[in-house]
Amino acid sequence: MSTTTDILFTRTDPALGTFSIRPLDPFADAELLHGWVTHPKAGFWMMQDASLPDVEREYMRIAAAEHHQAFIGLHEGRPAFLMESYDPSELELVGLYDAQPGDVGMHFLVAPTESPIAGFTRAVITTVMSALFADPATQRVVVEPDVRNTAVHALNEAVGFVPDGPIQKPEKEALLSFCTRAQFEAATI
Repeated sequence: MSTTTDILFTRTDPALGTFSIRPLDPFADAELLHGWVTHPKAGFWMMQDASLPDVEREYMRIAAAEHHQAFIGLHEGRPAFLMESYDPSELELVGLYDAQPGDVGMHFLVAPTESPIAGFTRAVITTVMSALFADPATQRVVVEPDVRNTAVHALNEAVGFVPDGPIQKPEKEALLSFCTRAQFEAATI
């Protein structure tokens, strides 16, 4: 299991405390992830029927991929969300939009909880975006959530994303949206 020495990024939310991001370990984190991605609230993650070995294989595949990374997000030191980044010119969106240098694709999933905290998901997406823009090479974040996922569309808009329009991916109709560094800063400052 990763330790605090593996922390890649930390952000302190004024209301909710410390959020940090560490590398995902496909073996050590598989059981945790399995509970998250198969939870009824994770329907848009499209892994509802995945077995534990399926989840382990998927995150081993991501760990070995050149253009895809996965991370565990922590809140006050405890696992609380999943973050993925990818090169949209190499996977997920190849041929579906005109990729630009500095584009980074992103997915995030907040862990299910029995005790929701007001503003938590917004703090998570703000942390994810802050981590992506901490890399000076990142110019724009690209997302492609399911068109039916209105909750995430509202969150995306809250941190500066602007919808470009629906696109058809093999697995879903998605709402392609973009957020530049300036749009993120304007929305969150």
